[in-house]
Amino acid sequence: MSASLSSEEHTNSYYAATRNDLTDYPVLQGEVETEICVIGAGFTGTAAALTMAERGHAVTLLEQHRISWGASGRNGGQLIHGLGGTSRLRPLIGDEAIWKLHYRGNDIIKERIEKYNIECDFKFGYIEVALKPSHMRGLLEDFEEHKQRDLDHHLKLMDKDEVCSVLGTDAFIGGMTNDLNGHLHPLNLCAGEARAAASLGAKIFEQSGVTDIVHGDKVKVITAEGTVIADKVLIAGNAYHHLEQKNLSGLVFPAGSFIIATEPLSDDEVKAINPLDLAVVDLNNVLDYYRMSADNRLLFGGRCNYSGRVPESIQAIMVPRMLKVYPSMEGKRIDYEWGGNIGIVIKRVPLLGRITNNVFYSMGYSGHGVAPTHIAAEVMSDAMEGNDDILRAYEQINHFRIPLGQWFGNQIVALGMLYFRMRDLLW
Repeated sequence: MSASLSSEEHTNSYYAATRNDLTDYPVLQGEVETEICVIGAGFTGTAAALTMAERGHAVTLLEQHRISWGASGRNGGQLIHGLGGTSRLRPLIGDEAIWKLHYRGNDIIKERIEKYNIECDFKFGYIEVALKPSHMRGLLEDFEEHKQRDLDHHLKLMDKDEVCSVLGTDAFIGGMTNDLNGHLHPLNLCAGEARAAASLGAKIFEQSGVTDIVHGDKVKVITAEGTVIADKVLIAGNAYHHLEQKNLSGLVFPAGSFIIATEPLSDDEVKAINPLDLAVVDLNNVLDYYRMSADNRLLFGGRCNYSGRVPESIQAIMVPRMLKVYPSMEGKRIDYEWGGNIGIVIKRVPLLGRITNNVFYSMGYSGHGVAPTHIAAEVMSDAMEGNDDILRAYEQINHFRIPLGQWFGNQIVALGMLYFRMRDLLW
């Protein structure tokens, strides 16, 4: 959530072109009193608003643009378990607590899709693919951890030939499927959750950018045309927010992630490249990811460059990467190309915490946000109700603050992306 007063509609993405819900919530005008004010209507904010509404709280949700305008509505649609940074959290909360969190986001999303009849093309099916031996060692460790909890029957380790048989490419040396994960239409999911929250009494305002937060026993959240007076506030902005600079600046840096969508493929073409309809993610830090859409388009996404700037042509950068995996896609029409910023945290641990005892924040999922945002939303909802055990563990993580990030934005992004790319090459 930016302090800017400007507002924008959705980017020209495949998701925006196929969304079910053309959200048109009003602009905040005048004064509203509420128990909980949530700033930012991406996955974190919308999921938290729904959670708190389900628990009987009076909730007001503010969005500068449209519901799921940022990364939540533009991402690869990969539903992947975990919250991020578990190796750093394990000493603080224990292994069992970590595992309770691992698949909590998946469960929340599946339950809400069923409960609120959210049409978002949800399907099970997911594979992580390896590009080097260290990736395979990591997959084996993950498999063994699942085996200790009798979950290994959901996973299957694959060698190069097996991966080739299910993905129609020899670009990878191995991989592992996980049928507890899957893929979906993220914009439709988020809009559906907003609709569910509104049905439970939550007040939602779009095109209502927050310009200031005035602290006190009652918090004043100020927009261009109105004010929300709340008992508690959750800042859920991520890469586009500029609030509370004294406390939050330099902790999350924006990095570009971009996707192309081909023309619809024939059934035979789909069977040749992804017959099991799996979401695919490689294991690099600066990764590529892809999957099939509900109408048989190949959605291929990932990094574009290290400059911190949007390229003049996204497809000019992404098509060659797609063709390295699938040469058979040569000449296919690209119907959509889009991108935007995701919030990266140096330690890859989401930034969960509080500025005062009634102003909380949650952001920085480092490109893995569909399920983790829903876990974080529940963690923050629990904390706002007084159960802050998990939040206190996150608050003990010593995050690295990027110095002078607000003045050296693109250069900082470039250095950060180069750092992670070097890790991919060297480890």
